[in-house]
Amino acid sequence: MNWNNWVRQIHRWLSIAFTVTVIANFVAMARGEPPLWIVYSPLLPLALLLFTGLYMFVLPYAGKWRSGRGASAVE
Repeated sequence: MNWNNWVRQIHRWLSIAFTVTVIANFVAMARGEPPLWIVYSPLLPLALLLFTGLYMFVLPYAGKWRSGRGASAVE
């Protein structure tokens, strides 16, 4: 498996982890005042999702830049 597939797989699993932590957050809030570690627990998967998502967003553009088909090649 190449690097891009690893990033996609990690992104998928991080989205599941983020969803679980958000659900746990709502359940804890329904029971009363939750501890801070539960309140802030979705932030780590969210930050990692940001980086993996930005990486996947840039991939098509990076491929164009590497092959020389960037904005200068349109002219």
